[in-house]
Amino acid sequence: MNWQQLLSDKRLGMEHYHDRKHDRTDFQRDYDRLIFSSPFRRMQNKTQVFPLPGSIFVHNRLTHSLEVSCVGRSLGASVGRSLEERYPSSEAHFGEISSIVSAACLAHDMGNPPFGHSGERAIQAYFSEGNGAKLEEQVRNEGGRWEDFLNFEGNANTLRLLTHRFIGRRSGGFALTYATLASIVKYPWASATASAKKFGYFQSEEDTCRKIAGELGIVEKNNRYVRHPLVYLVEAADDICYQIMDIEDAHKLRLLTYDEAIELFLSFFDGDNLKHTQETMNIVSDSNEQIAYLRSGIIGKLVDECARVFLHYEEDILEGQFEGTIISRISDPLKTAYNRCSEIAYRKIYASKEVVDIELAGYHIFSHLIDKLTEAVNTPTNAYSRLLLRRVPEQYDINATSAYGKIQCVLDYISGMTDVYALDLYRKITGMSLPAV
Repeated sequence: MNWQQLLSDKRLGMEHYHDRKHDRTDFQRDYDRLIFSSPFRRMQNKTQVFPLPGSIFVHNRLTHSLEVSCVGRSLGASVGRSLEERYPSSEAHFGEISSIVSAACLAHDMGNPPFGHSGERAIQAYFSEGNGAKLEEQVRNEGGRWEDFLNFEGNANTLRLLTHRFIGRRSGGFALTYATLASIVKYPWASATASAKKFGYFQSEEDTCRKIAGELGIVEKNNRYVRHPLVYLVEAADDICYQIMDIEDAHKLRLLTYDEAIELFLSFFDGDNLKHTQETMNIVSDSNEQIAYLRSGIIGKLVDECARVFLHYEEDILEGQFEGTIISRISDPLKTAYNRCSEIAYRKIYASKEVVDIELAGYHIFSHLIDKLTEAVNTPTNAYSRLLLRRVPEQYDINATSAYGKIQCVLDYISGMTDVYALDLYRKITGMSLPAV
């Protein structure tokens, strides 16, 4: 693979259109297009890890995505400058890597359903253990890929959201550049790929993914496309943000004590750097400000280190030989400190009562909504079905003829919901919330 082709600014679905000139680059326009979109705004009411805030503000999908985008921009700028120095005669858009990565980071969670990752698991459980399992034979007999539902993946749904021509929409969906789209696909293979627990595109987007790979010269190995190189930077930005910010949120929610949070964060520093950091931190007495100061320093160190790792392995990445993640290759003390945060987060945060309660609610709400909506699209002439289908926006194809298409219509609708919308619809169709008469 080569950088000039990989950084193509051609737009999906706009190949035959005359596009007017702008002062902004096409990659900057990708960012703006995403910022002003409805799916992006809806992320403000989607759970990241913890329940949506009451008196204490913690991260939601929107704030998380904005922070990941900022970190991704810094990573991209650092790598872009270095590549310009490494290849001074190249015509590749190295200076635009920061814009591409920041836009891809902005979009990376847009396809995730409400209730955080528990939403994904609830959808998977419905088709593996719930009433949805009975639809497998029909989907397979019609040539549909059952694994798309059995292993439902938010990243694959993001690609669909951004590229699918929903009813009344234009060709190419958001019509983003090929480079930005490819930088979002963390798992560039199909759900039916052997041993694949995660995947990057549904059967319905397979041709789109093939087109993106062909345009950018992305190679295929062992029946899988290799990752676009900038995926590694998007992934690193996400890894940096969710791990560090989850610790800060956990402290605010008192899942971690002040001493525990400080100890975790100080372990990222050593030597004179540690001494200077402690002295600066102690200038203020507010505990939240101290933790925020440490967090900012840690993110800066991780950005520099991840950029170094990417540049070190650039040749392997371009050849599709790199294995694992950028964050897994960072050096000590950062690596040991980061792994310690991961271990604490898994034990004290992701298994906390607050997070488990969201997962329990998500399972129940999702199961009921999918059940009722799937029944409605399969029996559209029934009286109750006609009423329920009036709630489905016109852009979703409730008249799909295949079982695969009907299920995908339901999942398109549900995954686009906010936490509050899903809960409200659940209450309405179960009779828990009735209008005053």
